[in-house]
Formats: sequence, C-alpha cells, structure tokens
Amino acid sequence: GGAPIVTTPRVSRGFDASTGRSCNTSEICPGPSMALASAAVATPAPSWRATNRVGERVGMTFSVATRSRPRAAARRSVAAAASSSEVPAEYVALAADLVDAAARITVKHFRTPLEIDDKNDASPVTIADKGAEAAMRALVHERFPTHAIFGEEEGIELGEGGLQEWTWVFDPIDGTKSFITGKPLWGTLVALLHNGEPVLGVLDQPVLKERWVGVKGQPSTLNGEVISTRRCVSLGDAYLYSTTPYMFEGDNLMPYKEVAKHVKVPMFGCDCYAYGLLAAGHCDLVIEADLKPYDYMALVPIIKGAGGVFTDWKGRELRWEGS
Repeated sequence: GGAPIVTTPRVSRGFDASTGRSCNTSEICPGPSMALASAAVATPAPSWRATNRVGERVGMTFSVATRSRPRAAARRSVAAAASSSEVPAEYVALAADLVDAAARITVKHFRTPLEIDDKNDASPVTIADKGAEAAMRALVHERFPTHAIFGEEEGIELGEGGLQEWTWVFDPIDGTKSFITGKPLWGTLVALLHNGEPVLGVLDQPVLKERWVGVKGQPSTLNGEVISTRRCVSLGDAYLYSTTPYMFEGDNLMPYKEVAKHVKVPMFGCDCYAYGLLAAGHCDLVIEADLKPYDYMALVPIIKGAGGVFTDWKGRELRWEGS
C-alpha cells in the first residue's frame, strides 16, 4: 500500500515527479496520477498505490481568507513583497501588470456571446483565452526578452539566446468552462519559475476583484491582506474540493474515493478558485487529477506562503523545466 500522507496546514499538487523529465509543447508530462494536499489533516494510509500515467496530474488543498480589499491594496502588497523578496522587484511588478493586461481582455468578453472552439484534447478555448495570453506574452517580450514563456494556448517559447533560467507560465483563463457558462470562479494564473522552481504566483479573479499573490520567502496575500490556511485536526472534519468528479478515472478513481469517503463534505466546481479558498482558510483539502503545469504552478507559492504544503501524491516538491 501507499505510505500515509500527513500534512500540516499546507497543500499538495502533483506533476511529473517520478521521472523529473521535461515535456515538450505537444505532450503531457508523466506524473503521479493524483496528489493530495491539506491543512493539517492526517490521512490514513490507503490500500492502493498511485501510479504514473501520461496525461494525468495531481491535486492539492489549501485554505483561504475571507476579506477582500480594493485592487490598489493588492498592488501595494505586491510592491511590499517585492521589496524584501529574493525574487527581483521588477519581476513581481510585471506579474501584476500581466494579470491586469489579461483582465482588460477577459472581463469584456465575460457573459457575452462567444464562439467556442475545441482543442485537440476536447477542452474549450475562446477569443478571450487567446487574446489574454497574447497580451501577456507581448509584455514579457517587451520587458524581459531573455525570459522563456510557457502558456496554455501557444506552448513554450524560449527567451533570446535559448535561455530559460526564468520562465513565465500562463493560464489566461483557468476554468474556461466556468467562463463560458457565466460562473465567476475562473481565474488568470501567472507563475514565474527560476530554474524550474515556482517562486512567484498570482491568481487573479477580475470579476470579483480578488487577487492572491505568493512570493517565495514572503507571506501570501489576498487583496493586500496576509492570509493563512486553517488547521484541521482530522480528515473527518475536512471540507474537500475538486473541480469535477469526472476527472478521476482509471487509477485515479480509487485513491480519490478512499480519501473522499473519510472527509466531512466533498464538493465540486471551483477550478483554481478552490485553491484560493484553501489558502485563505475556507476549506481544508483539494484533490485533482489530469493537470498541466500552467494549471497549478502559480498556486504553489500562494499555498506555501499561506502556510500550506503543495506536493505531488508522494510528497515531492513540484518543479518544471521546459524543453
């Protein structure tokens, strides 16, 4: 059987951990089929063993704080984090500008008639997804042309000279299905990786005007206010989120059921927003599968900075290096 998972007020999410191998733009990196994260919940040792399958990823959990402040406060918190962080201040400032640029495009298309295309993996994409990513890429090209970019819509692009020490990872609309059905629980995700390690992350929900910021070595914030995960003394007291029960198939299904049957309340439907709720202390656990780097890399610094844990199903740190 698998080893027991015991987490402190932290979160975990899975990805390509078993091989450490980079993926190219057209493939899905292999990784643990599922991962678990929670806020100080002791998880019983399951009788199954998570396996690695191409095309499947893992989940995480975190708690989120309730109060929100105006956007100006969020930008002040970004500046404060930058001033004392190991991440250069100009990179932190750019992250805020990137999600602002995306918001100018996504918000104007939200709850309007849209033409919806299906990608090769059958997931939907709209003009808002494409336009927001293009705007973010243009800003990185303008300010830091040596930085690499990996986005959901256009794949990976190395920096000038083939550099990728610093890599921006974008998901212009995480939760496109929520977006096209008018539910404001989607978000724009921006991560910055340093040599494969996620050191900066922003989750922005521009309709609700909520912005989570995580910078390595600094406390995470929600609209400028420091947040933290909440303690949960037992799995039986935990509130669990996943985007949809349909993401758990094959080898992912039994591990999910094993955990879900022990929690207090299993819930669905928040996409990246559930991770914000976890970081702010409103839920205790997030479990997901079939995730790609742009689905979760931005969330890693946010969860860690809120006192959470974010690893794959086997407790390993999450990294990603493009090819």
